[in-house]
Amino acid sequence: MKTTLLTTIALSAFLALAPPPSFADEAAPQADPPAVVIYSPADAQAVLDARLNALKIVIRLSAEQEKLWAPVETAIRQIAANSAARRAQRAEAPEPASFVDILERTADAEAIRAAELKTVLEALKPLVASLTPEQQRRMPAFLGLREATNGAPQPTAELWLFEEEQ
Repeated sequence: MKTTLLTTIALSAFLALAPPPSFADEAAPQADPPAVVIYSPADAQAVLDARLNALKIVIRLSAEQEKLWAPVETAIRQIAANSAARRAQRAEAPEPASFVDILERTADAEAIRAAELKTVLEALKPLVASLTPEQQRRMPAFLGLREATNGAPQPTAELWLFEEEQ
Protein backbone atom coordinates (compact mmCIF):
# COMPACT_ATOMS: atom_id res chain seq x y z
CA MET A 1 0.00 0.00 0.00
CA LYS A 2 2.86 2.31 0.87
CA THR A 3 4.49 1.61 -2.54
CA THR A 4 1.25 2.27 -4.36
CA LEU A 5 0.75 5.54 -2.53
CA LEU A 6 4.31 6.67 -3.29
CA THR A 7 3.94 5.72 -6.94
CA THR A 8 0.69 7.66 -7.17
CA ILE A 9 2.23 10.74 -5.54
CA ALA A 10 5.30 10.57 -7.80
CA LEU A 11 3.16 10.18 -10.90
CA SER A 12 0.90 13.06 -9.83
CA ALA A 13 3.90 15.30 -9.19
CA PHE A 14 5.39 14.41 -12.56
CA LEU A 15 2.13 15.16 -14.39
CA ALA A 16 1.63 18.41 -12.44
CA LEU A 17 5.13 19.63 -13.28
CA ALA A 18 5.20 18.42 -16.90
CA PRO A 19 4.54 21.15 -19.44
CA PRO A 20 1.16 20.99 -21.10
CA PRO A 21 1.08 19.45 -24.55
CA SER A 22 1.63 21.98 -27.28
CA PHE A 23 -1.00 22.25 -29.96
CA ALA A 24 0.55 25.31 -31.56
CA ASP A 25 1.97 23.25 -34.43
CA GLU A 26 -1.48 22.03 -35.34
CA ALA A 27 -3.00 25.51 -35.20
CA ALA A 28 -0.28 27.21 -37.24
CA PRO A 29 -0.94 27.25 -40.96
CA GLN A 30 1.34 24.95 -42.83
CA ALA A 31 3.58 26.51 -45.43
CA ASP A 32 3.12 25.27 -48.96
CA PRO A 33 5.54 22.50 -49.81
CA PRO A 34 8.30 23.49 -52.18
CA ALA A 35 7.35 23.35 -55.84
CA VAL A 36 8.29 20.12 -57.53
CA VAL A 37 9.27 20.16 -61.16
CA ILE A 38 7.15 17.40 -62.60
CA TYR A 39 8.22 17.69 -66.24
CA SER A 40 11.62 19.24 -66.77
CA PRO A 41 13.15 20.33 -70.08
CA ALA A 42 15.34 17.21 -69.90
CA ASP A 43 12.19 15.11 -69.55
CA ALA A 44 10.66 16.83 -72.56
CA GLN A 45 13.82 16.14 -74.56
CA ALA A 46 13.79 12.48 -73.54
CA VAL A 47 10.14 12.13 -74.57
CA LEU A 48 10.81 13.80 -77.92
CA ASP A 49 13.82 11.53 -78.52
CA ALA A 50 11.70 8.48 -77.69
CA ARG A 51 8.87 9.57 -79.98
CA LEU A 52 11.19 10.21 -82.90
CA ASN A 53 12.93 6.87 -82.39
CA ALA A 54 9.59 5.11 -82.07
CA LEU A 55 8.27 6.76 -85.23
CA LYS A 56 11.29 5.51 -87.15
CA ILE A 57 10.71 2.03 -85.76
CA VAL A 58 6.99 2.12 -86.56
CA ILE A 59 7.54 3.03 -90.20
CA ARG A 60 10.63 0.82 -90.57
CA LEU A 61 12.72 3.03 -92.81
CA SER A 62 14.86 1.40 -95.46
CA ALA A 63 18.46 2.54 -95.93
CA GLU A 64 17.37 4.73 -98.84
CA GLN A 65 14.48 6.24 -96.85
CA GLU A 66 16.76 6.85 -93.88
CA LYS A 67 18.55 9.50 -95.96
CA LEU A 68 15.29 11.46 -96.14
CA TRP A 69 14.68 11.28 -92.39
CA ALA A 70 17.16 13.93 -91.16
CA PRO A 71 15.20 16.98 -92.46
CA VAL A 72 11.99 15.61 -90.89
CA GLU A 73 13.65 15.10 -87.53
CA THR A 74 15.27 18.53 -87.66
CA ALA A 75 11.95 20.21 -88.44
CA ILE A 76 10.16 18.37 -85.62
CA ARG A 77 12.91 19.20 -83.13
CA GLN A 78 12.77 22.86 -84.14
CA ILE A 79 9.00 22.94 -83.64
CA ALA A 80 9.38 21.41 -80.17
CA ALA A 81 12.00 23.99 -79.21
CA ASN A 82 9.90 26.87 -80.56
CA SER A 83 6.82 25.52 -78.83
CA ALA A 84 8.59 25.38 -75.46
CA ALA A 85 9.89 28.92 -75.96
CA ARG A 86 6.37 30.18 -76.69
CA ARG A 87 5.07 28.52 -73.53
CA ALA A 88 7.79 30.27 -71.50
CA GLN A 89 6.94 33.62 -73.12
CA ARG A 90 3.26 33.10 -72.41
CA ALA A 91 4.02 32.38 -68.75
CA GLU A 92 5.75 35.76 -68.50
CA ALA A 93 3.09 37.67 -70.46
CA PRO A 94 0.63 39.89 -68.64
CA GLU A 95 -2.89 38.61 -68.12
CA PRO A 96 -5.17 39.32 -71.09
CA ALA A 97 -7.22 42.46 -70.56
CA SER A 98 -10.26 41.10 -72.37
CA PHE A 99 -11.60 38.27 -74.45
CA VAL A 100 -10.34 40.15 -77.52
CA ASP A 101 -6.79 39.74 -76.21
CA ILE A 102 -7.42 36.02 -75.75
CA LEU A 103 -8.74 35.69 -79.30
CA GLU A 104 -5.78 37.63 -80.66
CA ARG A 105 -3.32 35.41 -78.80
CA THR A 106 -5.15 32.33 -80.03
CA ALA A 107 -5.07 33.55 -83.63
CA ASP A 108 -1.37 34.40 -83.38
CA ALA A 109 -0.57 30.98 -81.91
CA GLU A 110 -2.55 29.18 -84.63
CA ALA A 111 -0.80 31.20 -87.36
CA ILE A 112 2.62 30.38 -85.94
CA ARG A 113 1.79 26.69 -85.55
CA ALA A 114 0.41 26.61 -89.09
CA ALA A 115 3.63 28.07 -90.49
CA GLU A 116 5.73 25.62 -88.49
CA LEU A 117 3.56 22.72 -89.58
CA LYS A 118 4.23 23.75 -93.18
CA THR A 119 7.98 23.36 -92.53
CA VAL A 120 7.40 19.81 -91.30
CA LEU A 121 5.22 19.12 -94.33
CA GLU A 122 7.91 20.29 -96.69
CA ALA A 123 10.43 18.02 -94.97
CA LEU A 124 7.94 15.13 -94.91
CA LYS A 125 6.91 15.20 -98.57
CA PRO A 126 10.06 13.57 -100.00
CA LEU A 127 10.08 10.96 -97.23
CA VAL A 128 6.38 10.14 -97.57
CA ALA A 129 6.73 9.89 -101.35
CA SER A 130 9.30 7.14 -100.76
CA LEU A 131 7.19 5.19 -98.24
CA THR A 132 5.12 2.16 -99.08
CA PRO A 133 1.35 2.38 -98.52
CA GLU A 134 1.81 0.22 -95.43
CA GLN A 135 4.41 2.61 -94.00
CA GLN A 136 2.22 5.61 -94.81
CA ARG A 137 -0.76 4.04 -93.06
CA ARG A 138 1.17 3.80 -89.78
CA MET A 139 2.14 7.45 -89.52
CA PRO A 140 -1.05 9.49 -88.93
CA ALA A 141 -2.16 7.83 -85.70
CA PHE A 142 1.37 7.87 -84.37
CA LEU A 143 1.61 11.62 -85.01
CA GLY A 144 -1.60 12.15 -83.07
CA LEU A 145 -3.88 12.76 -86.03
CA ARG A 146 -7.44 11.70 -85.55
CA GLU A 147 -10.12 11.17 -88.09
CA ALA A 148 -12.24 14.28 -88.23
CA THR A 149 -15.93 14.22 -89.02
CA ASN A 150 -17.07 15.90 -92.21
CA GLY A 151 -13.50 16.77 -93.16
CA ALA A 152 -13.15 19.27 -90.31
CA PRO A 153 -9.51 20.15 -89.67
CA GLN A 154 -7.93 19.08 -86.42
CA PRO A 155 -6.61 21.92 -84.23
CA THR A 156 -2.83 22.03 -84.43
CA ALA A 157 -2.58 22.32 -80.66
CA GLU A 158 -3.77 18.71 -80.40
CA LEU A 159 -0.73 17.36 -82.25
CA TRP A 160 2.11 16.12 -80.05
CA LEU A 161 4.43 18.18 -82.19
CA PHE A 162 3.15 21.22 -80.29
CA GLU A 163 2.57 19.73 -76.84
CA GLU A 164 5.43 21.68 -75.27
CA GLU A 165 3.33 24.77 -75.86
CA GLN A 166 0.53 23.56 -73.61
